[in-house]
Order: sequence, then structure tokens, then C-alpha cells
Amino acid sequence: MTHAYLSAPVPVALAHRGGWLTDDRGERLTELENTAVAFQNAIDLGYTYLETDVHATSDGVLMAFHDTTLDRTTDRTGAIGDLPHREVARALVAGREPVPLMEDLLGSWPHARFNIDLKADAAVEPVVEALRRTGAWDRVCLGSFDQARLERVRSLVGPRVATSCGPLDVVRLRLGSLSGLLSPLAPRSPACAQIPLRQGSFPVLSRDLVRTAHRVGMQVHVWTVNDPGVMERLLDAGVDGIVTDNTAALRELLVRRGQWPASAGSDGETARRG
Repeated sequence: MTHAYLSAPVPVALAHRGGWLTDDRGERLTELENTAVAFQNAIDLGYTYLETDVHATSDGVLMAFHDTTLDRTTDRTGAIGDLPHREVARALVAGREPVPLMEDLLGSWPHARFNIDLKADAAVEPVVEALRRTGAWDRVCLGSFDQARLERVRSLVGPRVATSCGPLDVVRLRLGSLSGLLSPLAPRSPACAQIPLRQGSFPVLSRDLVRTAHRVGMQVHVWTVNDPGVMERLLDAGVDGIVTDNTAALRELLVRRGQWPASAGSDGETARRG
């Protein structure tokens, strides 16, 4: 049975951290990843799936932000987990946009679905509380590169919330695809496998893995793919979703293939803020 989060037609297009913003000539603008501006741009393109990351401040406020520290993308420094929210709230991404609250993102686009990567153990309880307050159980997918962290959040939210594969889940799935044995190697609880093309020199994605995932009822989403030629090859190979920064290019490709999500409309009107 498909989880409500993945009830939209495939392939699923996911805007990675909101995706790149471009000018009228298609030139990439200043980095504004994981900001309301970036997410609104993806919504305006017609995206209904948005990918983001979360950390918790020292006083337990859940922020949509990728890095452990503010240093790379904002005008301030310091680890988010060591700072109270009042300090993080003063930081401006690219010197102009605030770091958003995850709860605000869920409330701003009530028709959008969010793929949320938990970047720290301290984010587990706050993300559950944010889902409780917003009632967004059916429109998020939780994931983590830390298997223990992922198992912890799964135990708290139960089957009502979709989760993606953790590292150990991916290993089991890959072994299952090589051996042909679906159980006990193939994971049972994830709704989807969200994987890179390769990990170092080791190829993660294969047609066998896609077939194995489909046999156990999981979708396969590949990240982070920005080359249109690679996108097309992946779609031809049967993957169910692509996570991209290059939101304009993926949209153009899916429109050309007649696979752009009908639920979003041509300009994202059904998912606009407010």
C-alpha cells in the first residue's frame, strides 16, 4: 500500500533545498538554499515536493537548514545546536533571507509535501512536535544518514509518517538486489529509497535495485541530479523520482516527456503560499 505522501503520480520531482534561483536568461543567482524565497520559486515552477534539512537550536526550535554551522551560507557564525533561537533568527542567508522555521514552511504551503532530512539527534523530538502542531503527518517523508536516528524517529511517529531508507536499509536493499533474496535483506518499513548514483567508487543505483525496491513496494528517488541528460537516463531506467537543484531543467524535461505533475498545474497555483 502506497503511503499518502507518495500518492502523486510518478515520477516525483523534488526541489533540493528549494533548488536554484535563476534570472530571465537562466543564469544562476545568489545562493539562497533552504529559504522561503527558494521554496516559493520551486512552488511557482509547479513543484509540489520540496526537500529540506533540519537542525534544532539549543532551546529546541526546529530550523530548516543544511549545515551544522551558520558559517557557510549566512552572515553569522556558530553551530545551530549551540545557539538559542533568538541568535539563529538574526542570521541572514546570503546576507538577505532569514533561516526559516520548519513549522512555518509547513504552514506556508499547506498543499506541498516536504522531504525532511534530520541532520542531528536534537532535531528528532522537535520534528515530531512540529508535525503534531501542524497535523502534517501525511505530507512529510523523514530521512537521515544516521540509521539509529532514523529508527528513533520511526519509533516516535509510527507508520502514519513516511520514511526513506537509512544507510543500513540501503545496504540491505542493495544486497537483496544482488542476491535475489527479498527477505530478510530488503527493508520493510521505508516508503522509498532515496539514494545517490554511487557512493565513492561503488555504484549504488542499478536496474536490479529498482526492480527489487518495486517488488517490496518502495519507490526509488535519486539525488542530487542536475544534468538533464542524466535525468533522462534515470527516468528511462524506471526511477520514481529525482531530487535536483536544477528545478527549471527537470521541469522542462518532464513537460517534454508528458510527465509533469498534473496535480501542480502549469504554474503551481494549487500549492501557492496562503
